Amino acid sequence: MRHDVQLLGISNAIVDVLANVDHSFLSDIGTVPGSMTLVDETQAHAIYDRMGPATEMSGGSVANSVAAFALLGGSAAYIGKVKDDQLGEIFNHDMRALGVDIRLQPAPDGAPTARSHVLITDDGQRTMCTYLGACTELATADITESTFGRPKATLIEGYVWDIAEGPALAQRAMELAKESQTAVALSLSDSFCVERHKASFADAVANHVDIVLADEDEINMLLGTDNIDDTLEAIRDRDNLFVITRSEEGSVIYHRGNTVIQSAIPVEHVIDTTGAGDAYSAGFLYGWANEWSLEDAARLGTHVATSVIQRVGARIKPGLMDSFDR
Repeated sequence: MRHDVQLLGISNAIVDVLANVDHSFLSDIGTVPGSMTLVDETQAHAIYDRMGPATEMSGGSVANSVAAFALLGGSAAYIGKVKDDQLGEIFNHDMRALGVDIRLQPAPDGAPTARSHVLITDDGQRTMCTYLGACTELATADITESTFGRPKATLIEGYVWDIAEGPALAQRAMELAKESQTAVALSLSDSFCVERHKASFADAVANHVDIVLADEDEINMLLGTDNIDDTLEAIRDRDNLFVITRSEEGSVIYHRGNTVIQSAIPVEHVIDTTGAGDAYSAGFLYGWANEWSLEDAARLGTHVATSVIQRVGARIKPGLMDSFDR
Protein backbone atom coordinates (compact mmCIF):
# COMPACT_ATOMS: atom_id res chain seq x y z
CA MET A 1 0.00 0.00 0.00
CA ARG A 2 1.24 3.49 -0.84
CA HIS A 3 1.68 5.76 2.19
CA ASP A 4 0.66 9.43 2.14
CA VAL A 5 3.19 10.45 4.83
CA GLN A 6 5.98 8.70 6.69
CA LEU A 7 4.83 9.63 10.20
CA LEU A 8 1.51 10.61 11.78
CA GLY A 9 1.58 11.82 15.39
CA ILE A 10 -1.43 11.62 17.71
CA SER A 11 -1.04 13.46 21.00
CA ASN A 12 -1.80 16.30 23.37
CA ALA A 13 -1.33 19.56 21.45
CA ILE A 14 0.41 21.95 23.84
CA VAL A 15 2.10 25.29 23.33
CA ASP A 16 5.40 25.45 25.20
CA VAL A 17 6.04 28.81 26.87
CA LEU A 18 9.75 28.73 27.72
CA ALA A 19 11.53 31.15 30.02
CA ASN A 20 14.70 31.27 32.10
CA VAL A 21 14.04 31.62 35.82
CA ASP A 22 15.96 31.29 39.06
CA HIS A 23 15.19 28.85 41.86
CA SER A 24 13.50 31.56 43.92
CA PHE A 25 10.86 31.86 41.18
CA LEU A 26 10.08 28.16 41.56
CA SER A 27 9.91 28.53 45.33
CA ASP A 28 7.59 31.54 45.04
CA ILE A 29 5.06 29.62 42.94
CA GLY A 30 5.36 26.52 45.14
CA THR A 31 6.76 24.19 42.49
CA VAL A 32 9.35 21.45 43.04
CA PRO A 33 12.37 21.85 40.72
CA GLY A 34 12.33 19.29 37.91
CA SER A 35 8.67 18.42 38.40
CA MET A 36 5.65 18.58 36.09
CA THR A 37 2.61 20.07 37.82
CA LEU A 38 -0.88 20.33 36.36
CA VAL A 39 -2.48 23.74 36.90
CA ASP A 40 -5.90 25.20 36.18
CA GLU A 41 -6.58 28.12 33.85
CA THR A 42 -6.39 30.74 36.62
CA GLN A 43 -3.05 29.41 37.87
CA ALA A 44 -1.73 29.29 34.31
CA HIS A 45 -2.50 32.98 33.80
CA ALA A 46 -0.90 33.88 37.15
CA ILE A 47 2.34 32.04 36.30
CA TYR A 48 2.48 33.59 32.83
CA ASP A 49 2.03 37.09 34.27
CA ARG A 50 5.04 36.55 36.57
CA MET A 51 7.34 35.19 33.86
CA GLY A 52 9.86 37.37 32.08
CA PRO A 53 10.58 37.24 28.33
CA ALA A 54 9.39 33.93 26.92
CA THR A 55 9.53 31.91 23.74
CA GLU A 56 6.30 30.29 22.55
CA MET A 57 6.27 27.31 20.21
CA SER A 58 4.28 24.17 19.48
CA GLY A 59 5.01 21.49 22.03
CA GLY A 60 3.91 18.34 23.72
CA SER A 61 6.01 15.20 23.56
CA VAL A 62 4.87 13.61 20.30
CA ALA A 63 4.30 16.99 18.66
CA ASN A 64 7.97 17.71 19.39
CA SER A 65 8.95 14.44 17.74
CA VAL A 66 6.79 15.14 14.70
CA ALA A 67 8.26 18.64 14.33
CA ALA A 68 11.81 17.30 14.58
CA PHE A 69 11.01 14.50 12.14
CA ALA A 70 9.84 17.12 9.62
CA LEU A 71 12.93 19.27 10.22
CA LEU A 72 15.12 16.26 9.45
CA GLY A 73 13.41 16.03 6.07
CA GLY A 74 10.67 13.49 6.77
CA SER A 75 7.05 13.83 5.69
CA ALA A 76 4.73 14.15 8.68
CA ALA A 77 1.15 14.78 9.76
CA TYR A 78 -0.43 15.48 13.13
CA ILE A 79 -3.70 14.97 15.01
CA GLY A 80 -4.22 17.02 18.18
CA LYS A 81 -6.88 19.39 19.52
CA VAL A 82 -6.41 23.15 19.83
CA LYS A 83 -8.96 25.93 20.17
CA ASP A 84 -9.43 28.74 17.68
CA ASP A 85 -7.52 31.21 19.88
CA GLN A 86 -4.11 32.93 19.90
CA LEU A 87 -2.15 29.93 21.22
CA GLY A 88 -4.02 27.57 18.91
CA GLU A 89 -2.94 29.73 15.99
CA ILE A 90 0.66 29.68 17.26
CA PHE A 91 0.61 25.89 17.50
CA ASN A 92 -0.84 25.26 14.05
CA HIS A 93 1.21 27.96 12.31
CA ASP A 94 4.41 26.66 13.89
CA MET A 95 3.76 23.08 12.80
CA ARG A 96 2.62 24.03 9.28
CA ALA A 97 5.71 26.22 8.85
CA LEU A 98 7.77 23.05 9.33
CA GLY A 99 5.77 21.25 6.64
CA VAL A 100 3.58 19.22 9.00
CA ASP A 101 0.09 18.40 7.69
CA ILE A 102 -2.35 19.43 10.45
CA ARG A 103 -5.32 17.06 10.19
CA LEU A 104 -7.81 18.78 12.59
CA GLN A 105 -9.33 22.25 12.38
CA PRO A 106 -9.18 24.41 15.55
CA ALA A 107 -12.23 23.99 17.78
CA PRO A 108 -14.55 27.02 17.69
CA ASP A 109 -15.56 26.55 21.34
CA GLY A 110 -14.58 24.60 24.41
CA ALA A 111 -11.50 24.97 26.61
CA PRO A 112 -8.58 27.24 25.61
CA THR A 113 -5.51 25.76 23.91
CA ALA A 114 -3.24 23.88 26.30
CA ARG A 115 0.03 25.43 27.36
CA SER A 116 3.05 24.31 29.38
CA HIS A 117 5.15 26.88 31.18
CA VAL A 118 8.65 25.45 30.85
CA LEU A 119 10.75 27.12 33.54
CA ILE A 120 14.47 26.65 32.88
CA THR A 121 17.03 27.17 35.64
CA ASP A 122 20.73 27.83 35.08
CA ASP A 123 21.58 24.15 35.62
CA GLY A 124 19.60 23.25 32.50
CA GLN A 125 16.80 21.62 34.48
CA ARG A 126 13.23 22.14 33.34
CA THR A 127 10.24 22.54 35.63
CA MET A 128 6.85 22.46 33.97
CA CYS A 129 3.50 23.89 35.01
CA THR A 130 0.96 22.60 32.50
CA TYR A 131 -2.62 23.58 31.75
CA LEU A 132 -4.17 20.85 29.59
CA GLY A 133 -7.21 22.76 28.30
CA ALA A 134 -8.39 21.86 24.80
CA CYS A 135 -6.09 18.88 24.30
CA THR A 136 -8.20 16.84 26.75
CA GLU A 137 -11.16 17.24 24.38
CA LEU A 138 -9.58 15.14 21.62
CA ALA A 139 -12.21 12.49 20.86
CA THR A 140 -12.71 9.21 19.06
CA ALA A 141 -14.73 11.11 16.43
CA ASP A 142 -11.51 12.97 15.50
CA ILE A 143 -9.83 9.73 14.42
CA THR A 144 -11.36 8.92 11.03
CA GLU A 145 -10.18 7.32 7.81
CA SER A 146 -9.77 10.84 6.44
CA THR A 147 -7.78 12.32 9.33
CA PHE A 148 -5.71 9.16 9.85
CA GLY A 149 -4.87 8.65 6.18
CA ARG A 150 -2.22 6.09 5.22
CA PRO A 151 0.98 6.85 7.14
CA LYS A 152 3.94 4.51 7.16
CA ALA A 153 3.92 4.77 10.96
CA THR A 154 1.74 6.42 13.56
CA LEU A 155 3.27 7.61 16.82
CA ILE A 156 0.78 7.64 19.70
CA GLU A 157 1.56 9.44 22.95
CA GLY A 158 1.04 7.57 26.20
CA TYR A 159 -0.48 10.69 27.75
CA VAL A 160 -3.42 10.26 25.35
CA TRP A 161 -4.68 7.54 27.72
CA ASP A 162 -5.29 10.29 30.31
CA ILE A 163 -7.90 11.92 28.05
CA ALA A 164 -11.54 10.94 28.71
CA GLU A 165 -11.85 9.21 25.34
CA GLY A 166 -8.14 8.47 25.11
CA PRO A 167 -8.16 4.66 25.33
CA ALA A 168 -11.01 4.47 22.81
CA LEU A 169 -9.41 6.88 20.32
CA ALA A 170 -6.07 5.09 20.64
CA GLN A 171 -7.84 1.80 19.93
CA ARG A 172 -9.50 3.34 16.88
CA ALA A 173 -6.13 4.60 15.62
CA MET A 174 -4.60 1.16 16.05
CA GLU A 175 -7.49 -0.42 14.14
CA LEU A 176 -7.05 2.03 11.27
CA ALA A 177 -3.32 1.35 11.35
CA LYS A 178 -3.96 -2.34 10.79
CA GLU A 179 -6.29 -1.60 7.87
CA SER A 180 -3.76 0.74 6.22
CA GLN A 181 -0.68 -1.43 6.90
CA THR A 182 0.70 1.26 9.19
CA ALA A 183 3.23 0.48 11.90
CA VAL A 184 2.14 1.58 15.38
CA ALA A 185 4.74 3.28 17.59
CA LEU A 186 3.89 3.99 21.22
CA SER A 187 5.71 6.54 23.35
CA LEU A 188 5.30 5.57 27.01
CA SER A 189 5.51 9.27 28.03
CA ASP A 190 6.60 8.90 31.68
CA SER A 191 6.75 6.22 34.36
CA PHE A 192 3.77 7.64 36.26
CA CYS A 193 1.70 7.51 33.07
CA VAL A 194 2.74 3.87 32.64
CA GLU A 195 1.76 3.16 36.24
CA ARG A 196 -1.69 4.69 35.69
CA HIS A 197 -2.37 2.67 32.53
CA LYS A 198 -0.13 -0.34 32.92
CA ALA A 199 -2.68 -3.01 31.99
CA SER A 200 -3.91 -1.09 28.94
CA PHE A 201 -0.36 -0.35 27.76
CA ALA A 202 0.64 -3.99 28.23
CA ASP A 203 -2.34 -5.11 26.14
CA ALA A 204 -1.52 -2.59 23.40
CA VAL A 205 2.12 -3.68 23.28
CA ALA A 206 1.13 -7.34 23.19
CA ASN A 207 -1.48 -6.99 20.45
CA HIS A 208 -1.11 -3.78 18.43
CA VAL A 209 2.18 -1.92 18.90
CA ASP A 210 5.14 -2.52 16.59
CA ILE A 211 7.61 -0.02 18.10
CA VAL A 212 7.92 0.82 21.80
CA LEU A 213 9.73 4.09 22.61
CA ALA A 214 10.63 4.50 26.28
CA ASP A 215 13.26 5.58 28.73
CA GLU A 216 14.63 3.07 31.22
CA ASP A 217 12.25 4.02 34.05
CA GLU A 218 9.21 3.75 31.79
CA ILE A 219 10.08 0.33 30.36
CA ASN A 220 10.95 -0.96 33.84
CA MET A 221 7.54 0.16 35.11
CA LEU A 222 5.78 -1.54 32.20
CA LEU A 223 7.65 -4.83 32.54
CA GLY A 224 8.21 -4.86 36.30
CA THR A 225 12.00 -5.01 35.86
CA ASP A 226 14.79 -3.24 37.75
CA ASN A 227 17.68 -2.97 35.29
CA ILE A 228 18.53 -3.20 31.61
CA ASP A 229 19.65 -6.83 31.81
CA ASP A 230 16.33 -7.91 33.31
CA THR A 231 14.49 -5.80 30.73
CA LEU A 232 16.32 -7.43 27.82
CA GLU A 233 15.52 -10.85 29.24
CA ALA A 234 11.83 -9.90 29.62
CA ILE A 235 11.55 -8.81 25.98
CA ARG A 236 13.72 -11.56 24.53
CA ASP A 237 10.84 -13.48 22.92
CA ARG A 238 8.74 -10.49 21.85
CA ASP A 239 8.35 -9.33 18.26
CA ASN A 240 8.17 -5.60 19.05
CA LEU A 241 11.02 -3.23 18.23
CA PHE A 242 12.10 -1.70 21.58
CA VAL A 243 13.89 1.65 21.66
CA ILE A 244 15.14 2.36 25.18
CA THR A 245 16.94 5.58 26.11
CA ARG A 246 19.19 5.62 29.17
CA SER A 247 20.31 9.25 29.53
CA GLU A 248 24.11 9.42 29.93
CA GLU A 249 24.27 5.64 29.46
CA GLY A 250 23.14 6.03 25.85
CA SER A 251 20.43 3.80 24.42
CA VAL A 252 19.61 0.18 23.73
CA ILE A 253 17.66 -1.08 20.73
CA TYR A 254 16.27 -4.62 20.70
CA HIS A 255 14.45 -6.42 17.91
CA ARG A 256 14.04 -10.16 17.48
CA GLY A 257 17.36 -11.18 18.98
CA ASN A 258 19.32 -8.22 17.61
CA THR A 259 20.64 -5.89 20.33
CA VAL A 260 22.20 -2.52 19.48
CA ILE A 261 23.99 -0.61 22.23
CA GLN A 262 24.50 3.05 21.38
CA SER A 263 26.77 5.22 23.53
CA ALA A 264 25.82 8.74 24.51
CA ILE A 265 27.80 11.68 23.14
CA PRO A 266 29.51 13.65 25.94
CA VAL A 267 28.24 17.22 26.30
CA GLU A 268 30.30 19.81 28.15
CA HIS A 269 27.42 22.15 28.98
CA VAL A 270 23.75 21.17 28.98
CA ILE A 271 21.54 24.19 28.29
CA ASP A 272 18.06 22.65 28.48
CA THR A 273 16.96 19.02 28.64
CA THR A 274 13.48 19.83 27.28
CA GLY A 275 12.51 17.33 24.61
CA ALA A 276 15.69 15.24 24.57
CA GLY A 277 13.76 11.98 24.47
CA ASP A 278 11.36 13.40 21.88
CA ALA A 279 14.30 14.39 19.70
CA TYR A 280 15.83 10.93 20.00
CA SER A 281 12.52 9.38 18.93
CA ALA A 282 12.38 11.67 15.90
CA GLY A 283 15.88 10.77 14.78
CA PHE A 284 15.39 7.06 15.31
CA LEU A 285 12.03 7.01 13.52
CA TYR A 286 13.46 9.00 10.62
CA GLY A 287 16.11 6.32 10.18
CA TRP A 288 13.52 3.56 10.54
CA ALA A 289 11.13 5.21 8.06
CA ASN A 290 13.93 5.44 5.51
CA GLU A 291 14.88 1.79 6.07
CA TRP A 292 18.25 2.46 7.67
CA SER A 293 19.92 -0.12 9.86
CA LEU A 294 19.04 -0.07 13.56
CA GLU A 295 22.61 1.03 14.27
CA ASP A 296 22.37 4.06 12.00
CA ALA A 297 18.89 4.96 13.29
CA ALA A 298 20.18 4.84 16.89
CA ARG A 299 23.18 6.99 15.94
CA LEU A 300 20.91 9.60 14.38
CA GLY A 301 18.62 9.57 17.40
CA THR A 302 21.63 10.22 19.62
CA HIS A 303 22.91 12.96 17.32
CA VAL A 304 19.56 14.77 17.34
CA ALA A 305 19.05 14.43 21.11
CA THR A 306 22.60 15.68 21.78
CA SER A 307 21.95 18.75 19.66
CA VAL A 308 18.66 19.67 21.31
CA ILE A 309 20.02 19.70 24.88
CA GLN A 310 22.54 22.33 23.86
CA ARG A 311 19.85 24.91 23.07
CA VAL A 312 16.71 26.27 24.72
CA GLY A 313 13.51 24.41 23.90
CA ALA A 314 12.64 21.14 22.26
CA ARG A 315 13.03 22.31 18.67
CA ILE A 316 16.05 21.08 16.75
CA LYS A 317 17.95 23.48 14.54
CA PRO A 318 17.40 23.31 10.76
CA GLY A 319 20.06 21.56 8.72
CA LEU A 320 20.99 19.11 11.48
CA MET A 321 21.27 16.28 8.96
CA ASP A 322 24.18 18.14 7.33
CA SER A 323 26.32 17.44 10.41
CA PHE A 324 25.43 13.75 10.57
CA ASP A 325 27.89 11.34 9.01
CA ARG A 326 26.02 8.16 8.25
